[in-house]
Amino acid sequence: MPLNRRTFLERSAAAGAGAAITGGAATPAAADEPGRGHGHGRPPKRYSFTVMGTTDLHGNVFNWDYFTDREFDDKAHNDVGLAKISTLVNRVRKEKGRRNTLLIDAGDTIQGTQLSYYYAKVDPITAERGPVHPMAQAMNAIGYDAAALGNHEFNYGIPVLRKFEEQCDFPLLGANALDAKTLRPAFPPYSLHRLRTPHGRDVRVAVLGLTNPGIAIWDKQNVSGKMVFPGLEEQAAKWVPKLRSMGADVVIVSAHSGSSGTSSYGDQLPYIENAAGLVAEQVPGIDAILVGHAHTEIAEDFVTNKETGKQVVLSEPLKWGQRLTLFDFDLVWEKGRWTVEKVGAQVLNSNTVAEDEEITRLLGDEHKKVVAYVNQVIGRSTVAMSTAAAPWKDEPIIDLINQVQAETVKAALAGGQWAALPVLSQASCFSRTAAIPAGDVTIRDTAGLYPFENTLEARLMTGAQLKEYLEFSARYYVQTPAGAPVDTSKLTNAGGTPDYNYDAVSGVTYEIDIAKPAGSRIVDLSFEGRPIDPAARFVLAVNNYRASGGGNFPHVARAQQLWANSEEIRNTIISWVQAKGTVDPAAFASVGWRLTREGTPVF
Repeated sequence: MPLNRRTFLERSAAAGAGAAITGGAATPAAADEPGRGHGHGRPPKRYSFTVMGTTDLHGNVFNWDYFTDREFDDKAHNDVGLAKISTLVNRVRKEKGRRNTLLIDAGDTIQGTQLSYYYAKVDPITAERGPVHPMAQAMNAIGYDAAALGNHEFNYGIPVLRKFEEQCDFPLLGANALDAKTLRPAFPPYSLHRLRTPHGRDVRVAVLGLTNPGIAIWDKQNVSGKMVFPGLEEQAAKWVPKLRSMGADVVIVSAHSGSSGTSSYGDQLPYIENAAGLVAEQVPGIDAILVGHAHTEIAEDFVTNKETGKQVVLSEPLKWGQRLTLFDFDLVWEKGRWTVEKVGAQVLNSNTVAEDEEITRLLGDEHKKVVAYVNQVIGRSTVAMSTAAAPWKDEPIIDLINQVQAETVKAALAGGQWAALPVLSQASCFSRTAAIPAGDVTIRDTAGLYPFENTLEARLMTGAQLKEYLEFSARYYVQTPAGAPVDTSKLTNAGGTPDYNYDAVSGVTYEIDIAKPAGSRIVDLSFEGRPIDPAARFVLAVNNYRASGGGNFPHVARAQQLWANSEEIRNTIISWVQAKGTVDPAAFASVGWRLTREGTPVF
């Protein structure tokens, strides 16, 4: 039900008070004020506190990789999970005093691991007498004070998100998540927190939550007609002055938005995807911004506000609970109010501590249940397959994804208006460590190919559009002259393009000449052995992220949609393997594309 302004402010203030109690500051503000100025040689009154922050937890409670069925590890030996974060939080609270700390998050909480998937889809929290979401249990136990909404919060639909919200002991904030009909906030925009000082008047801290406008594109099926997501700068400019007028001494923004000022959805929305830096620059009155979404680490960065000249500190802790941000605030009592004298940021590494046994005990049963689920055998493979070389070679394991998608779309279009058109398919290498072993194939093996909750669509494309689509994809490679050595560790991700924004397309054959500049690399694009007619029509089996503009690939977002479903591609692959019983690359794998230089294959 929509909130009117009075009701909303009362509820938000209540949420803030509750959060302050969680932080150990249950005593209301004292009526007496600190001394009037610094006269008679008295030193100025000061107070320091710390705001801890996480972001992009993506369903990680344990230091565990459900896709490999072993403890998480990477080349840098990072650790993941809220159990590790909890140990760091306890350490900081012990050092600073719990009443002098707050703990917030910048979103993307309930999607990303098989643990979070299980409680959204297999044993859903929305069921009658359903379970409490493991992320809610862990974050409640750790004592979070507030969390911003991330775009992945909407992946499982609004009912799952609302149930998760209900299960959390802290508010989920989204000042720019509005009800589509009333244009009023669909979630609390902010929370207010009181920190008790030794000097009388409490410090009033406001946390403003901002989420990503890209939700309107990436989760269109779940939010269209229900919610709208205006720009971060616009909503921050609306709310920050209100928070100051309500008496906030400190304003912190928790923004599920990177700081680069770029977007991956082109001109489809008039808003910037990664706008945290712009918010700091354009909106006066902000002291610090907890940055999320971009999955990069920013220990401490300062942005100068154009209007005031004031420095705003930004920090983004690394994803999945690998880092914990600390914002350290030093305040001074001046002219009858608390003023931020200094603020800095740093990050703590979760690989320096052990998991908190309280958290691992609390969710041990849920963890065991999910491990058993993902280790169910669903079929057999005749050979081992891996994505290790998939970013630069046409590998059978990516062909498997494309085969399943093409078959699914062909079956859906059979007997209809579009049945005679050839079906092509796009797929990306989401993980360079995904593998299908020879022999038994489990749910986790199959799910590891597709860690995202994408669904499948069919879009109508012409030969000319397909060529431009492939040229755009081929920007992924670093231009490498003929004859120059090729180092695969430096060949890909040109211009910061992530692996998931490089598409291999099956059903056609082509070469990518990496000696040529981006935009003129696709050579010998053919269908059934003949050069593609620019006017020919094809059906492209494509995931909803790409079809809705994710990655800003040309044409596909505006192409006619011929079919779509709500079944996750990951589940479609699992069902395909179960139905076939045997996975044999000889039945579907072929080399449809290769990297070349002046006609000579690179590999």
